[in-house]
Amino acid sequence: MRIAVISDTHMPRGSRALPPACLARLRAADLIVHAGDVTGAAFLDELRALGPPVEAVQGNMDDPRVRRELPEERVVEAGEVRIGVVHIPGPLAGREARLVARFPGCDAVVYGHTHVPQAELHGGVWILNPGSPTERRRAPERTMLELAVDGRNLAPHLVSLGT
Repeated sequence: MRIAVISDTHMPRGSRALPPACLARLRAADLIVHAGDVTGAAFLDELRALGPPVEAVQGNMDDPRVRRELPEERVVEAGEVRIGVVHIPGPLAGREARLVARFPGCDAVVYGHTHVPQAELHGGVWILNPGSPTERRRAPERTMLELAVDGRNLAPHLVSLGT
């Protein structure tokens, strides 16, 4: 199973669009996970129209309809793997331990908000931030994640989408 993970798309905004490489990976995925700040309900509809199922959480910048439709956090079951998803991870100090404790029994925790990608094992749990495919801010480039899931095994791959 292949999972495409994005966050902090902040769309629609002017002429902003997902990079073609991101769109291709989203369409080819078995599941799309969005870790918040979709921003507009129209973009959430566009994401859902790509084909694969979409599991998403609300972010702090999302419009009222998105906030009504999406939970603040969720656990996604993908094959035999459990993935916790939340937008705001809290302060940097102690972040990994706090996220692991927030989602007991999960194999990975995906968060957004910072726009800075992360893929690190912490006590046997993957702590993952896809960065942003549209707004890199302090990150060196725009990014997303792909997760390969095979049984109980999860392998993250950070995908560069350019500057």
